Amino acid sequence: MPYKKLTDLPDSVRDNLPKHAQEIYQAAYNSAWDTYKSAEDRRGNATREETAHRVAWSAVKEKYEKQDEKWVAKSTA
Repeated sequence: MPYKKLTDLPDSVRDNLPKHAQEIYQAAYNSAWDTYKSAEDRRGNATREETAHRVAWSAVKEKYEKQDEKWVAKSTA
């Protein structure tokens, strides 16, 4: 189910990602939730929720990386 507020995100997201990364996660999750309604649009036997979480983490990892147990923005250099 889509997340209406950042406080609705899973603890693993809220407790570990900076606010901007949480916003990316929320937007990507909600978009994927709408995009992958149909099982035919998903890979393998993944549920709609599993697919949305994978898409959301992938979106976060485009802009952020984990360094010493902390998520930080990737450098643009």
